[in-house]
Amino acid sequence: MPWASKAPGATTPATSEPAFVRWLLIGTALLFLAIFLFLPLGVVFSTALGDGVRMYLQTFHDPDTIAAIRLTLLAAGFAVPLNMVFGIAAAWAIGKFDFAGKSLLITLIDLPFSVSPVVSGLIYVLLFGLQGLLGPWLIAHNIRIIFAVPGIVLATIFVTFPFVARELLPMVQGQGNDEEEAALTLGASGWQTFFRVTLPNVKWALIYGVILCNARAMGEFGAVSVVSGHIRGLTDTMPLHIEVLYNDYQFVPAFAVASLLALLALLTLVVKGAVEWKSQEPGSRVASEREMDT
Repeated sequence: MPWASKAPGATTPATSEPAFVRWLLIGTALLFLAIFLFLPLGVVFSTALGDGVRMYLQTFHDPDTIAAIRLTLLAAGFAVPLNMVFGIAAAWAIGKFDFAGKSLLITLIDLPFSVSPVVSGLIYVLLFGLQGLLGPWLIAHNIRIIFAVPGIVLATIFVTFPFVARELLPMVQGQGNDEEEAALTLGASGWQTFFRVTLPNVKWALIYGVILCNARAMGEFGAVSVVSGHIRGLTDTMPLHIEVLYNDYQFVPAFAVASLLALLALLTLVVKGAVEWKSQEPGSRVASEREMDT
C-alpha cells in the first residue's frame, strides 16, 4: 500500500488539494476580511481622527457623550452579572437534573437569538409603557421603566441572557455527574461541590460567555432604541448617541464615539483569544484538578 513505505513519524497532509487551491481559499478569506472588516474599521478611525487628535479627544469632554458612555457601562454592569447568575443556574439545572419542561427551558433560552431586538423592545413597551399592561399601576406609583434607565437595563438583559447559558450548557452536560457524586460521598455539601468541583471545570466557558455577553450588552442598539426614548444626555447609550450625532451631521464626533466602541470590541476579541489560548493549555487542566483537590 502507498502509505506502508512512509517512515515513522512522517506526517500526512490534511488534504490532497493542490497548493494553489489552498492559497486561493486563504486569499479569498483574507480578501473578504479586508473588504468587510479592515476597510470599515480603517474608515471609522480615519474619519474620527480627520480633524486631529485634539478634536478627537475633545469629543469625550462633551457631557452628552460622557453620559452615553456612563449609561452603556451601567447597563452592561447590571446585565452581565445577572446573566452570569442566570446562565450558571440554568446550565446547572439543565445539565445535572431531569425535570418536566426541560426542553421548553432550553427553547426559551434560545428565544432572544430568534426574536428581533426591536420586537424585544416592543415587548417591554407593551408591558411597562403608558398604555401597557402594567403602565397605569406604574404611573400611579410614580415608577418609570420605559424611556428611563430601568427599561434600558431590562432590554439589555433580555437580548444578552442566552450567551452565558449557551456557553456553559455543553460543558456542564459533557462533564457528567461522577465528580459531583464523589464529592458528595466524601461529605461535601452542595455548595462546596459546586464551588470546588463544578465551577472549576467550567470556568473557561463561563469567562468566555461573560466576554461575549459584555460585548453584546455594550453594542446593543435595536431593543435599547425602542425603550430609551432617545433623551439626549439621559437615556442615550453609546450606539444611540452615535446615531444622534451622525443624523446631526457631526461626523467626527460620531466616528470618535464609534471608534471607542470599535476599540472595546477589539479588546474583547483580544481577551477572547487569550481565554481560548489559556483554556487549551495543558497546564489549565492540571490547575483545575489542583483547585478541586484543595
